[in-house]
Amino acid sequence: MADRVRALLHRRRTTVLWVTTVVMILAALGGLGVEDRMKHGGFADPGAESTRAERLLSERFPAADDDMVLLLTGPGDVRTPATRAAARELGERAAGDRDVRAVTSYWTAGEPAAMRSADGRTGLLTLSLRGNENDRAKTAKRLLPELEEHAAGLTLHAAGSAQVQAEVGDRTERDLLLAELIAAPVTLLLLLLVFGSAVAAALPLVIALLSIVVTRAVLNALAGAVSVSVYSMNLTTALGLGLAIDYSLFVLARFREELRSGTTVEEALRRTMRSAGRTVAFSALTVALSLMALLVFPQFFLRSFAYGGIVVVLSAAAGATLVLPALLAVLGPRVNRFDVFARWRRPAPDGAGTATGPATASEGRWYRLAHAVMRRPLLYGGGVVVLLAVLASPFAGATAGLFDDRSLPASAQVHRATDRLRHDFDPSVTRGVPIVVEGAGRAATTAVDRYALDLSRTPGVRSVTAPTGDYADGRRVRGPGPASAALVDDRTTLLTAVSTADQDSKEAGRLVGRLRAVEPPAGDGDIRVSVGGRAADVKDSSAAIGRATPAAVGIVVGSSLVLLFLFTGSLLMPVKALALNALSLTATFGAMVFVFQDGHLAFLVGSPPHTGTLDAAIPILTFCVAFGLSMDYEVFLLSRIRERYLRTGDNTESVAHGLQRTGGIITAAAVIIAVVLVVFAISGVTLLKLLGVGLALAVVMDATLVRAVLVPAFMRLAGRVNWWAPGPLRRLHDRIGLSEADDGPDEPPAAPEPTARDGAAAGRPAGRG
Repeated sequence: MADRVRALLHRRRTTVLWVTTVVMILAALGGLGVEDRMKHGGFADPGAESTRAERLLSERFPAADDDMVLLLTGPGDVRTPATRAAARELGERAAGDRDVRAVTSYWTAGEPAAMRSADGRTGLLTLSLRGNENDRAKTAKRLLPELEEHAAGLTLHAAGSAQVQAEVGDRTERDLLLAELIAAPVTLLLLLLVFGSAVAAALPLVIALLSIVVTRAVLNALAGAVSVSVYSMNLTTALGLGLAIDYSLFVLARFREELRSGTTVEEALRRTMRSAGRTVAFSALTVALSLMALLVFPQFFLRSFAYGGIVVVLSAAAGATLVLPALLAVLGPRVNRFDVFARWRRPAPDGAGTATGPATASEGRWYRLAHAVMRRPLLYGGGVVVLLAVLASPFAGATAGLFDDRSLPASAQVHRATDRLRHDFDPSVTRGVPIVVEGAGRAATTAVDRYALDLSRTPGVRSVTAPTGDYADGRRVRGPGPASAALVDDRTTLLTAVSTADQDSKEAGRLVGRLRAVEPPAGDGDIRVSVGGRAADVKDSSAAIGRATPAAVGIVVGSSLVLLFLFTGSLLMPVKALALNALSLTATFGAMVFVFQDGHLAFLVGSPPHTGTLDAAIPILTFCVAFGLSMDYEVFLLSRIRERYLRTGDNTESVAHGLQRTGGIITAAAVIIAVVLVVFAISGVTLLKLLGVGLALAVVMDATLVRAVLVPAFMRLAGRVNWWAPGPLRRLHDRIGLSEADDGPDEPPAAPEPTARDGAAAGRPAGRG
């Protein structure tokens, strides 16, 4: 069946290319406006207590909501008549906007000291906006310039979650465009260095363009039915470019290798697709299943990467296995034309090869490296394990956090404004923990008073504000004020506990737990307390990720074990792949904590602001994406090792031969995808910077330390046990195995008796499948 499909692609190559052209045009049109349909936010668990508190706060107490916080600074004291009049007029203009639900300001709330800066020159005006996170961000983006235009002598700066999302959205779009402008020419130059031929170098970019435009169209369609995060577009573009190049590199390298052996174009294409084509399809399936694990998380921020990632992986694989063969069938030997570096290129010595060259397997540099490692596997392998363990050690001190204004550069307007809120205003402005009590309204004054007293006694609470007054240390220190009536309705009461600790600290998270443990007030019916705020968001989001992580890891690990067994027929190889991937990924997490959380060597990535926390969603997102990319290289390497082993039965020689045949390709692919990812280090959004740098580091470590050192060392120590499987599993693999076919005999020659060179024997090698 597969051979008939390959023959059809060869015969109908022109038709395939015309159809592809039409698909690309339609996809490009279908993807127009996709950025406008992407949504902000998506970091919180929609079913969490903190999310419920935020929703109730917005619905029941809009005057206490602060989606947008305006810092208004006049020429003198905030209480001067001119400043007071200008601020009131600005508040009235904001209140008249169709998307503003409520406005509260220092000048209309009784001039409370908490809403005035320490120097007395700046007052606060807070806006509650209509709609979801995305709607509020769009409102903030539209409204701020209008208010600035009518500020009447006041200096205006904006903070608040809606303003953060608005500025992040703008910067994300600019960063994506800049990243594409930088990555495309750099990638083309690297491809020219790898292939020499300008024709061959252009083909992976064609496949990348196809995968990206198709994914944009699919995401545009999906955005009409589900929430899709604006951040997914950046990673989808990077993955589309990187994976399309990865897959195209593998197919192109094998095709050129077959052409050099003297075969016809049709035969070279047939052999390429029976080997490299099958490996690409299998690798794409493995990556897609790894990304599918993100669907188990409740946050649409994480699920969005699954939507875009799965589509871009499958479209890149389809391009490499359907469209690229048609292009190669048309080009034939002309795929090697226009060697732009021919006049500077020295002929490689016999056996040395190039990244994609012939490289006689007995003399290539990768072959020699593999044998050097396998002569001292404990020394080399143990050294790398120790190095990775040291890199991983900072991960033990990881502290979960969530996205906020500090994900933007210190020069960003919203970052500067929020810093002023933290340092120039009363701590209650940034450290307040909202507590919404359902079932205890105006008739429950006594019960609410008692509950507020209990809350104020909680360790870590500085003060509590309730409709009945202000409380501290178990006593009421102030009676109700002008704004107190807005904190209660017939069925619901809002209290605010001010923390003594910063909202991003571990102590603030522990305080949330203590507040939730306080006995709720008594009432006539059911009483439900919802504790919200930033620290509660972090706690609940981390808990949701923790609950879903076992299922996600189970999907990734389980699918990888099954697929690698079906690919290799070995019981040990899948376990080895998982162990080595886990080791390199943990080292990546440690490096991310060391640089982005703790701030060490941060100048290497543009000195982003650091809060002493790491976004709670990043480790699991990095795990799923990087694990899939790592399995790419694992499959590429194992395919050539096993192909050789089935012919010779010599484990050591097969490892060296496989590394020689794929080492240059894997390194070139890793460098290219790392360049594509690390370009996001220029992003002004720390979240994208962290994700890009982290994934690039994971790819580089996997392609170098793991594939070039740990794999040969491990396989040398295991010897023929690498290929062993118990009888029932071996027979299962013989029936349904997915191992790639080669052009050798239908059955491999009998494996020689194990020698000291191959390590201790254990069982016989699995059948070819």
